[in-house]
Amino acid sequence: MYCKIRKMKKHFGALLIFLVLSGAGRMAVAQVALTLDKSISIAGMNSPDIQRSLLNLTRYRESLNAQKASLKSQFSMDVNPVTFDQSRMFDNRFNKWFTNRNLQSYGTFRIDQPILWTDGTVSLVNRFGWQKNMSDFTGTTEENKSFTNRLYLSYNQPLFTYNRMKLEMKELELNYENANISYALQKLNLEKNVTRFFYNVYLYQMSLDIARAELDNTQRSYDIIKRKVEAGLSAKEELFQAELNLATARSSLENKKVALENAKDEFKRFLGMNLNDSIVILADISVPHVQVDLDKAVQYGLSSRMELRQRQIDIESSQFQLVRTKAMNEFKGNLGVAIGIMGDDPSLGQIYEKPTNNPSVALSFRIPLFDWGEKKARIRAQEAVIQTSQLNYDEEKKQIIIDIRKVYRNLQNQLDQITIARQNVKNAELTYEINLERYRNGDLTSMDLNLYQNQLSQKKMSYAQALINYKLELLNLKIQTLYDFEHQKPLVPADLFLNTTNTK
Repeated sequence: MYCKIRKMKKHFGALLIFLVLSGAGRMAVAQVALTLDKSISIAGMNSPDIQRSLLNLTRYRESLNAQKASLKSQFSMDVNPVTFDQSRMFDNRFNKWFTNRNLQSYGTFRIDQPILWTDGTVSLVNRFGWQKNMSDFTGTTEENKSFTNRLYLSYNQPLFTYNRMKLEMKELELNYENANISYALQKLNLEKNVTRFFYNVYLYQMSLDIARAELDNTQRSYDIIKRKVEAGLSAKEELFQAELNLATARSSLENKKVALENAKDEFKRFLGMNLNDSIVILADISVPHVQVDLDKAVQYGLSSRMELRQRQIDIESSQFQLVRTKAMNEFKGNLGVAIGIMGDDPSLGQIYEKPTNNPSVALSFRIPLFDWGEKKARIRAQEAVIQTSQLNYDEEKKQIIIDIRKVYRNLQNQLDQITIARQNVKNAELTYEINLERYRNGDLTSMDLNLYQNQLSQKKMSYAQALINYKLELLNLKIQTLYDFEHQKPLVPADLFLNTTNTK
């Protein structure tokens, strides 16, 4: 009984070890299947360019939030616990010198409210303090101790100049919009680059499959000629050529394996994946039936392309700078109005026993006289900048139209290329099968059959490349027009921002 138990334990242990090793083996060879959408998603999370665009977007969003916060009521308090001053002064009334000593402590509380529409500021200020003042004059010392409090409401308004607060707010809004557009363009560019990498790896993967099929066909050819040579039906040098073809096919297969692994590593690095991950590409290169109207494509491109909005932002920003330039050495004024009361008394409770009204009005002007033509020169320079921005906008529109037309023509051409490449594959397959039969009958050498095999492999690769070129051009059309012709729906630029356009 004990021996049976020991045997059962041994069998159970062996089974457990086998299961563990089998599971580890499966884990070691597990592959990550990558579709195009999954690859784009991974790159979007790991791409340094996307991260930089997001950080830039955060920068302008928070700057805009800060500017909005600065337009709300600002509360502040200044506290001066102790201030002492002793000075020697001359009294013109008595033609005598006297010494004055002043000890005071005070604090100021204020509320400032900027007014966006007028560029003015409303302030409510309260200054409370205590002071002790002593003066030595003609041998007599006089002393005064009192509490003071001044409460007033003031309004400060710039005159005859531009609204600086509104201009700064508009600039920050444009900067934030531009950052959003840059982020969206970066996403579209990332999709384009990932797609190119993805199909490049797929081509290497397909090339490897074709090389395997080529090796299988070469092995079949080798087996045929080997049997014929052994039966004395073919010359021995045919076997040598068949062996050479087989070795070449094996070498080509190994080269394709190396090329595929190198392409996978580059793709994983671009996606930000772990280089030790094993990946396999799952691609659909079937050609969808897509109807493209050139006029509609151009119309969507001109109405939706975000680069045009960026050029408009450049023009608006240049105009803002022109406003600032025109404000150099300008005639401007400032109006300050304040109403309030002030009280003072040695007793804190009686500080407003006899208050004093403290109204004030201040009107000032700055009048430029002569600047040697500096302002006019700077204005002309900035106007040249605006004209340049307008030219860039017009050229951008032309370039968009040209690019869309190019993509449209390339799409039509690729459809023709696909038809031709598909027919070439059929012809190459039929040609290979016919010549393989001739090879079996001894009417064709191994070298000639190898040429037909290479031709078939090349035509298969050309067909796959034509399909991928069409898919890439279709993606390029979507990027150029911001319209998905495959699904017949527009791409709304706001959808590309990942809900980052709303400020706090």
